[in-house]
Amino acid sequence: MRRVVLAGRGDLGEWRDAARAFAAAGIMPEEIDWREKSAEADLSFQRDAMPPEPAAARKPMTVPPAFIELAETVLCHSDPARFSLLYRLLWRLQLDRQLLEVSSDEDVVRARLMAKNVRRDAHKMTAFVRFKEVGAVTEGRRKFIAWFEPDHHIVGRTAPFFQRRFTDMDWLIATPKGSAAWDGERLTMRDEPCEKPNLSDATDDLWRTYYANIFNPARLKVKAMQAEMPKKYWKNLPEADLIPGLIASAESKVREMAAREATQSLPFHDRLQAAARNHPAEPEAPAGTLEALSSEAAVCTRCPLHEKATQTVFGEGPGDAEVMFVGEQPGDQEDIAGRPFVGPAGRLLDQVIAEAGIDRSKLYVTNAVKHFKYEPRGKRRIHQKPNMGEVKHCRWWLDLEMELVKPKLIVAMGATALAALTDAKQRLQDIRGQAMAIEGGRTLFVTVHPSYLLRIPDERLKAEEFARFRDDMLKIQRLITATG
Repeated sequence: MRRVVLAGRGDLGEWRDAARAFAAAGIMPEEIDWREKSAEADLSFQRDAMPPEPAAARKPMTVPPAFIELAETVLCHSDPARFSLLYRLLWRLQLDRQLLEVSSDEDVVRARLMAKNVRRDAHKMTAFVRFKEVGAVTEGRRKFIAWFEPDHHIVGRTAPFFQRRFTDMDWLIATPKGSAAWDGERLTMRDEPCEKPNLSDATDDLWRTYYANIFNPARLKVKAMQAEMPKKYWKNLPEADLIPGLIASAESKVREMAAREATQSLPFHDRLQAAARNHPAEPEAPAGTLEALSSEAAVCTRCPLHEKATQTVFGEGPGDAEVMFVGEQPGDQEDIAGRPFVGPAGRLLDQVIAEAGIDRSKLYVTNAVKHFKYEPRGKRRIHQKPNMGEVKHCRWWLDLEMELVKPKLIVAMGATALAALTDAKQRLQDIRGQAMAIEGGRTLFVTVHPSYLLRIPDERLKAEEFARFRDDMLKIQRLITATG
């Protein structure tokens, strides 16, 4: 029996070199005792594993490309039996090149299950890593640390995702199975286990606010939620301390939601007539002011959207604001309140811009379309995206708002806002996070609408997009500082 001890940190080359040497020497799978380096298996045993010279008449072993991909993933698993399993498959593939397609084969089933577990672990890492900011900004780069507890050796496998996603900041991801660090130029991997750092920062509250806003008690399925966000990750997620309370109050929240569901509005003109009968006329605002423009927009009938909406939802903010945020259209709560961004998306926006150091009271906030477009569904009103004809009709009001406010920086949130502000046919994702010059000597910055973040079902994508949105707000804050 030949004993082989490997570091076992998901390195394909390490296993491949050993397997290739033993296979060339004709060493059968049952003749090798594969071990992973540990307190019980010292690397000194490797000298017993040296294979004899390759058999002269033996043909080199070959494998299909699918095996290399499978082995690369399986080797990241934490099961010590993975080495012998792969070596056994290597031998068997010489007799049956289609072995990996046999879905009932015990070895194939076991290997594919290991690979699935590794991919799931990596997916959870991308979803549940929470960076904490540490130290001072150096040469314009911020520094972050994150802690994660993987089941398998996935740090090296998953680190390139974070390098691509967070390339503009220095970060360290520490785990009990090693660490990954990025300094803007080099991605460094270490196998030494790390101890959990005791860190927190202002984004902890931001994550709690975000999670509280996306939690829908009407769709709560506890088992499905725990399958997507297993309890073992909760202790490292700042938002997780809200979960027990949210689950406990879900039933009462559903009753409250049903009680306050918006009912379909009266026809537009009937409401105007009722308002005129019941309220004395207000003094006219001076011409050429936002107040006068808002009064004109209140009776707008330029497109059919006015027929069902409760009221026009005009922009609000200082008349001399240097920054204007433009969204898509008012939602259900905005339509009732008559103010932009007061619903869940607005609360999320408030929290993120506050964390980025942006003062909302100094912003002018408006929408590309001023009336709520929806589809009645029982007592509920389901948001519908405005079409380009409706956007163009409402461009009249947006142009006048920009003419009066004269902002230096305009933030387009979502594709509808982008279409209303430019004639370009560019995809939002192609120019997201970029600042560009537009007519009037202004700067346009493009990002997503916060309501998009509230609708994402996938945990990994949700965390990724939320982090990107937060980064967009930080870029906007730097633009405000630079132009102020």
